Amino acid sequence: MCICINCRHINNCKTYKFIEKQHQISNTQTDNIIFYPLDTIIAVNVNNYKKNITLDWDLKECSSFTEKPNNWNILK
Repeated sequence: MCICINCRHINNCKTYKFIEKQHQISNTQTDNIIFYPLDTIIAVNVNNYKKNITLDWDLKECSSFTEKPNNWNILK
């Protein structure tokens, strides 16, 4: 699971926007990307189900992570 969902920077983070783009979804606006996190580690899991390959992108570590539980829910 992506740690971004509990981070206070989710609304304006460049890395989170990148992960959304990889998932082909968009919950944030591109014009407010003003935060560039440090030392991020993104995990990409390759799933193969009945010859259908999908990629799952998750942020696993981020030095800029600042906890704000349920912050992702504010986006909806």
